[in-house]
Parts: sequence; structure tokens; C-alpha cells
Amino acid sequence: MAAESEPEGTIKINSPCINLEKLPHLTDYLPTLKTYTNPLQHNPFFHPSNGFYVTPTDIVLRHIVYDISSSSPSPHLAYLRAGPRKQIFFDPTESTRAAIVNCGGLCPGLNTVIRELVVGLWDLYGLRHIYGIQAGYRGFYSTDMAPLQLNPKMVHGWHKTGGTLLQTSRGGFHLQNIVDAIQRYGFNQVYIIGGDGSMRGAVKIFDEIRRRKLNVGVVGIPKTVDNDVGIIDRSFGFQTAVEMAQEAINAAHVEAESAVNGIGLVKLMGRSTGHIALHATLSSRDVDCCLIPENKFYLEGKGGLFEFLEHRLKENGHAVVVVAEGAGQDMIPRTDAQKEERDESGNPVFLDVGSWLKSELKKWWDRDHPNELFTVKYIDPTYMIRAVPANATDSMYCTLLAHSAIHGIMAGYTGFVCGPINGNYAYIPLEEVAQAKNEVDTRDHKWAWVRSVTNQPDFEKT
Repeated sequence: MAAESEPEGTIKINSPCINLEKLPHLTDYLPTLKTYTNPLQHNPFFHPSNGFYVTPTDIVLRHIVYDISSSSPSPHLAYLRAGPRKQIFFDPTESTRAAIVNCGGLCPGLNTVIRELVVGLWDLYGLRHIYGIQAGYRGFYSTDMAPLQLNPKMVHGWHKTGGTLLQTSRGGFHLQNIVDAIQRYGFNQVYIIGGDGSMRGAVKIFDEIRRRKLNVGVVGIPKTVDNDVGIIDRSFGFQTAVEMAQEAINAAHVEAESAVNGIGLVKLMGRSTGHIALHATLSSRDVDCCLIPENKFYLEGKGGLFEFLEHRLKENGHAVVVVAEGAGQDMIPRTDAQKEERDESGNPVFLDVGSWLKSELKKWWDRDHPNELFTVKYIDPTYMIRAVPANATDSMYCTLLAHSAIHGIMAGYTGFVCGPINGNYAYIPLEEVAQAKNEVDTRDHKWAWVRSVTNQPDFEKT
């Protein structure tokens, strides 16, 4: 049944203390869209009561820690709170068609998000036309991969498996072909699961859909094991990755402790940020040195890595080193061809910092300690970590992300990302998330905790 309601996109919060980020809405360029009563209103499992529906004035603050001594505090940046709205802008019983695509590398929880999108659309809103786009962005327009129709029975056990049963790929982004395919298949809702590169692609898709004035909502669900997506608290799969990294660190510790002058070397994921290495180090307590992209290090000389490890070996007889894949890349010798090499997503191809560091450690020991026993055991658990199913915490998080995305797009919002900010789920403009970075701040308390656990040098030359 159609209902009269003012579109949420037109509501404004009048407060000098709050700067509310405007979220794109379909009515911005399609002002005559009908609204419908949310089917949850009559769902016997919900019994909506006061406070069940989120209102246009429910907000989430970007920052919750402030120095109140500031003489001229700036307004608090805020985003709309995620959740079900009383009025929706799609009729789920008729022609609404949803497309789900995942792009980029693997991540624990991918299948869980897909499953919960399908089940949520089907059970909460009654959608019966749900399609999975296979093999990433290129699956929209590839003649070899037609959209796969999905239903709750088909995806019932997907959350128990790692990887993605929709398959994925890097690259393949062709804007006109993708949006043409969205029009051709009649999709009204597009759910894009991916990292920062995929989110930048989602911004372009949203802009082109808005330019064509199509009644199509676009939502991004941030995915990256590295946890390098900005603004939100964390990306799904991250906690599972940290948990799995513990197994590699434990193995490296056993190997190092079992050898004379043994070093256990573990390379963890983290191209531009060292969050996995940092959190794994704090969780393990067996790590002697944590090397991340945000904190430059050097090998030789006073205050260098070799001097520190020599001291540790004399003191304890063994050491464990954790290095993020993006750390030390500027120190690894490269050919001219390697300097220019790019992957399918356009990112510079990194060399294996673990293999390089293992070689450098052996050269150092042979030079400075000839005829003394020494061993380096190198462990790279990258693909083992990426391929596992999500743990309990990440599985619950994936469900909340999926449902938040569904509620937002059904309410007519578009060009947004859903995610937790200070523990509360919010809707954030896609463009902001695509541009934001979540790097480790080596000046804050968390990095100080790492230093207190490892007692490693700061690698600052004096």
C-alpha cells in the first residue's frame, strides 16, 4: 500500500553543534517516487514498537573523544544511524530486483555477507528476485557468466565455508558496460562488497546511475582483511585474520625456541597498513619485533634491527619477528621492470619482504658471527588466513552489515556505505569512504602498547 511521507533525504537537523553529513537519496533526482509501508510493520516476528524504527534525526557521531578545554570547538561531525525505516521506496512484492557482487581478493566472511543479504532481502522484505554477479565487476557484462538467481535454500550453508561461492576477480571495471548491464537486467538495487578500490568503482557506478536518473540504489559493503578502510571501526574478516595469525606466530615461536639462535619470521597481510601485525603482536605476547609500513625501519647500525636481534638472541636464545607485507618495500632492490609492474587493480606489485628479510638476516649472521649456529624459519600464512570462514564475532558483524545495507537501500538511500562508528552502525557517503584511509597512528597509545610489549627500537636515527 502506498503511503504519504516526506522523503528522509529532505530532513535537516538544525543544531549549531552538529554537522550532519548529507546522504544521497533517490528522491534527490527522482522526486515523485512512491513510498510504501515497511513490511516489517506486519511481520509477526518483529512486532514493531516505539523505538523500533530509526528516524531521520537519529545520528551517530564520528568522534566521541574531545578535549573540552578548546576555546572554539568545531561542530560534531555526524552520520545518519543505520536501521529500518517506517517508510520504504521499493515495492518488494513486484518488480524490485537486487544484484550482489563481490570484488577483489578473498576475505573471511564473504559468503556470510552474501548469505545474509539473500536471507534478509527474502525474509525481511519479501524480495524474490535476487541475483549474484559472478567473478567480480566483469561478471555484469561478461557473456560467459549470467547472473545467478539466489534464494535462502541455495545459500543456506554458505556461511560455513571460506572464500566466495560467487567467485571473484580483480580488475574488469568497465563503467559503461556495468551500468548498461544493470539497466538491461532491470536491477533496482546493487550491493557491492569490496575494498577501497572496489568502493572507488562503486562511486563511479553511483554517479553514472544518478546521471542517467535510474531508479537504482547502490550500497557498498567494505571488505578488506587489512582493515585499511577509513571512517568505520573495522572491516569484516579482520578479527578472524588476527585470530588465525596467532597460529602462525605460535608456530614461529616454537620453531625459534627449539633452535640455537633461532629466529621465527612471520609475514602477515598489510600492504599499506599494519593493523593485522599490530593486533597480532598485542594478542600474542611472543613477538619480539613488529615491522609495519607506517613505521620505517633499517637493518644496520646503532638502533637498527640487527643490533636489536643480536641483543635478543644473547638474552633469550631466540626471537620472533612479525612483518607486514608492505613494510620495508623501499629497501628491497628492484629492477626497472619491477618498479613499473602493476596488478590487475592497478596497485604496485610488492616483492616478498619476508624472503628478502630472511636472506638479509642470514647474510648478517654469516658476516658477523661465522661458524656460529643460526636459523631463520619463515612462515607466510597469507592464503591460509584469507580462505578460512569467519569466526563467531565476524559472522555476527557480517549479519549486521548485511541487514544495515538492506534497511538503508530499501529506505531510498543510495551511494552509501554501512558500517560501525564507535560501535553504532551508520550510513556514510560512498565517496568519503573511498577516499579515507585507516593507517596505524604510530603516535597514539596503541603503538605505544606494542613498544611496551616488544621493547623494540623506534628506528629513528639520531
